[in-house]
Amino acid sequence: MNLKVVLKTTGKIILLESALLILPLVISIYYNENTQIYFIKSILISLGIGLFLSLIPGKGNKIYAKEGFLIVSLSWVIISVLGALPFYLSGEIPRFIDALFETVSGFTTTGSTVLKDVEALSYGMLFWRSFTHWIGGIGILVFLLAFLPRSKGQNIYLMRAEVPGPVMVKFVSKVNMNARILCFIYIALSLFQVGFLLLGKMPLFDSVVITFGTAGTGGFSITNASIAAYNNKYFEYVIGFFMIIFGINFNLFYLIYLGSIKEALKSEELKCYLGIITFFVIIITLNILPSYMDIGRAFRDAFFQVSSIITTTGFISSDYSLWPNLSKILLVILMLIGACAGSTGGGIKVYRILVLFKAALKNTKQIFSPRSVYSIKVDNEYIDRKIVDSIQAYFFIYLMILIFSVIILSFDSLNLISIFTSVVTCLSNVGPGLGVVGPVGNFSSLSDLSKLTLIFDMLAGRLELFPIIFLLGFFRLKK
Repeated sequence: MNLKVVLKTTGKIILLESALLILPLVISIYYNENTQIYFIKSILISLGIGLFLSLIPGKGNKIYAKEGFLIVSLSWVIISVLGALPFYLSGEIPRFIDALFETVSGFTTTGSTVLKDVEALSYGMLFWRSFTHWIGGIGILVFLLAFLPRSKGQNIYLMRAEVPGPVMVKFVSKVNMNARILCFIYIALSLFQVGFLLLGKMPLFDSVVITFGTAGTGGFSITNASIAAYNNKYFEYVIGFFMIIFGINFNLFYLIYLGSIKEALKSEELKCYLGIITFFVIIITLNILPSYMDIGRAFRDAFFQVSSIITTTGFISSDYSLWPNLSKILLVILMLIGACAGSTGGGIKVYRILVLFKAALKNTKQIFSPRSVYSIKVDNEYIDRKIVDSIQAYFFIYLMILIFSVIILSFDSLNLISIFTSVVTCLSNVGPGLGVVGPVGNFSSLSDLSKLTLIFDMLAGRLELFPIIFLLGFFRLKK
């Protein structure tokens, strides 16, 4: 293990975060707020730590799998701690554990909040809170890799450790160019959404921060009522559409850019993803229709919430905790499924569900035909046994973390629905759950132990479990 290269690379990531903190500082200056000094202090602290780590003397810059996992997990923890400083130093989130929870929720694109009154935050803090979604959606390391000098392909281990999905999205052979393409697609789609929201007469500040939450599939809003505060069907359909877009594997956008539209549309994962959305929207619309005045509004709310939950964005257009049990159960199922691999969405991922289903089907066939040989194929390509094993291991670890987290949260005086959905929504990076942590609730009433547990869940979910597990194992071995 090359600890020097781990610390030096982590230092560069912290330096990037200090640079990104300049944007909310500019917003604070523009609105003439008294929070400017707190952003300056946070920038200076991050700058100092980043310079100290990045200037550590030592030869060798080789990064392999172990270094990649440690850099990703360690850097995400550190940028979350440093990112919480503006909230804590300003007193707008007075308890550090709450500031950390909010920041981790932002960077991991979860959207769970401990704030009872979001609108009490200053413009600078609102901007930084939503900006963490946009940074975390694509991954701060992807931004860094887009500009790092090439290192003979070894940056591939950083990409594999951070990019969501069992199979890394890869457009070209060069890792740095791959990161630049990802950034280009991400920025272009974000600009498109801002433009569409501005066409609907949404204020510029609102358009930008709502886009941050949509692009990162995070869900932080600047109003207590989330998207429901606008009560505008144009905004809901535009945001709903872009949530679905950002939940699609970015590899397909690159294929479309190259003109291979037919090849992109043949994707089994895409068909499955859109099929799930269509099916769940229809069922929920019919289920909630008796409590609505017209089918148009029922469809709109069903479409928006299904889009929001399956992409793990977490925006709210209606209080779905009042919906019938069938609709609420379906939404919890969507929390578990999540979006496509290689997207900014969370959850188990449609690709994993697809492979697990085909693996179960294969094993069932072999029970009845032991001598037959069956293989698993997705998009007419054979799936390597190592990938299947990795997905099965992921699913098992996901369940174990879910079970242990539920047990820890059971020490709080919450009902079972609140406890279970608290864990599911954080582990899948969704945001709101049901009960106390539902669409009109928040996580402020939870104990510090529960919040720390959910912070771990959010980080584990965003980093696809293995890097954060590796971090815990690394420190255990050091002891």
